[in-house]
Amino acid sequence: MIQFLPASARTAVPWKNGGGVTREIAAWPEGAGMDDFAWRVSLAEVGADGPFSAFPDVDRTLTVVEGAGMDLTVGGERWLVNTRYEPRDFRGDVPTDCRLLDGPVVNLNVMWRRGAVSTAVVPTVAVVRGRLRLGGGALVVALDGAAEVAGLTLGPYDAVQLGAEDAVLHARGRTAAIGLSLPADAPLA
Repeated sequence: MIQFLPASARTAVPWKNGGGVTREIAAWPEGAGMDDFAWRVSLAEVGADGPFSAFPDVDRTLTVVEGAGMDLTVGGERWLVNTRYEPRDFRGDVPTDCRLLDGPVVNLNVMWRRGAVSTAVVPTVAVVRGRLRLGGGALVVALDGAAEVAGLTLGPYDAVQLGAEDAVLHARGRTAAIGLSLPADAPLA
């Protein structure tokens, strides 16, 4: 089963700590909230300096997709995140503080709960341009241009979630291909 997830259908929701807004692209299990998802993919808008929300027992991959970037302090260690489309992994339960480098940013966030997915199926994020064969269970998000996958054309921030079927991605702009895993009988989010 293929599910088209248009950017226009997403609603801005405040972060857990109220410091910004997020737009959920997909999550599993269906209907899961911030405290009980197994995995979650979203776009977060960061408009001001401040702390990130804490997510106990959650690992994260953050990819800057708009803006100049951020100077993060993750568990006391400084991380300069100033290159767009470069995924960065960190733990969601480690205190993280953000200082914007030059105005607001938008981040693609992929989060997964430790223990809810096996280490063999931890989500992976690749930002690609061109042609790529995808295995089943992938989530594709067009970032800075159009993409075609499974017979659908995606504009910026539109997404497609694939079930068990394989597909070919034709990315004319940068596109995130996120490998996900669902139990065989699970419906798509």
